[in-house]
Amino acid sequence: MTVVIKIGTSNITHATGHLDIRHMEKLVKVLSDLKNAGHRIVLVSSGAIAMGVGKLGLAQRPADMPGKQAAAAVGQCELMYTYDKLFSEYNHTVAQILLTGSDVENDARREHFVNTMTRLLEMGALPIINENDTVATEEIAVGDNDSLGAIVACAIGADLLVLLSDIDGLYTADPRRDPSARLIDYVQTVTPEIEALAGAAGSGLAVGGMATKLKAAKMTGALGIEMVIANGSDPQLLYDILEGKNVGTRFGGNREAQK
Repeated sequence: MTVVIKIGTSNITHATGHLDIRHMEKLVKVLSDLKNAGHRIVLVSSGAIAMGVGKLGLAQRPADMPGKQAAAAVGQCELMYTYDKLFSEYNHTVAQILLTGSDVENDARREHFVNTMTRLLEMGALPIINENDTVATEEIAVGDNDSLGAIVACAIGADLLVLLSDIDGLYTADPRRDPSARLIDYVQTVTPEIEALAGAAGSGLAVGGMATKLKAAKMTGALGIEMVIANGSDPQLLYDILEGKNVGTRFGGNREAQK
């Protein structure tokens, strides 16, 4: 099974922006074990800007674009260094790929990306993908690694996309405000009614929210790729997700219904 897993900023950093070492170690251990079991794993990792904020000792995420790009340049180094060190302990080789919108919108560049990804997976490497925040501008403004995960999953023909963040899944209402909100465990088709359930953005260091995740579900669903939204606080949930068990919110891959 080819699985694209997107990890959110809030799952790999503390509120200070510094690396959550304990959680990253747990995540890498589970991903390494899944890879040992024969799955082809692609990781879409947020966190470069947040880590840059922490490493530079900034009080908060920069509001200006050059500031965000500078933080991303510093943070991406620490992010990949940490992944490389941790995965090496389990004898897995990682590869860094930084993308911008034009890399997937241009047919020729998209083909090169797909060819590279195909060869990396054939070689047994574990690609780690992020937006190229140091040169991108529009992408940072959107801050949408949920959609990036969907784009990658669709491009390589993955079997499953998993979006890990700080929420358990899609609810009937905002669970932070409505105690009667109920978790929706399965969605066959992203309808306008489902889209209306989308909430606002998450934490101060993370950008995006349920709306970007539902957008990703529509993209993957149109190509028959299943998607799961789950809480990334416990990486071991990935075992159950890959076994098809009831975790978070699973979106069915329905080519016809999403058109």
